[in-house]
Amino acid sequence: MNLTAIRRTAAYTAGILRRNLSQTSSRLSSKAYDYDGKTKIDIFNTQQELGIMITGYSQFGFRMNNDMVVIGPVAVFPRSLLSWNVNSVEDINEESLSLFTALEPKLDVLILGIGDQTPSPNISKEILSFMRKYKINVEVLRTEQACATFNFLNAENRMVATALIPPLHISYNENDILGTSIRKFKEGF
Repeated sequence: MNLTAIRRTAAYTAGILRRNLSQTSSRLSSKAYDYDGKTKIDIFNTQQELGIMITGYSQFGFRMNNDMVVIGPVAVFPRSLLSWNVNSVEDINEESLSLFTALEPKLDVLILGIGDQTPSPNISKEILSFMRKYKINVEVLRTEQACATFNFLNAENRMVATALIPPLHISYNENDILGTSIRKFKEGF
């Protein structure tokens, strides 16, 4: 064999090896593409056994059990959440609630947390009549109560959602102050 033929054979073999290596490495490193031609995505918090739970709130937003913090009003579902485009109780209307009527499977209960205001009969009537058309039960509560109710129903695997407005004022009790003092004390050591 002459030198040119050896070079051609070596280049051809190197090309085959490069092609095989790149195909193998792309198969090994690909996490978003399955071999059957389907694209796979991971929805956040699917590893949480009970789904999303609300673990805290402030005047600015909410903290979830997966350490996600959401600023402003939020719509929370058993395994996902969205920012909710309202600024106050006055913004809760058919348009802002239309998201909850379009879901499949249909919600059992929608829990509205309206900040630190006491639910008024007028707002409750408007919301209830609109949601009644879609056969969705609604609870209008203060945000603190709405968080607890959502967590309880979500832990029972109910088809539930909550729409929450952060409260304007937070009241602290002796347990909150004591808990904060204990945490600070432990962090100091």
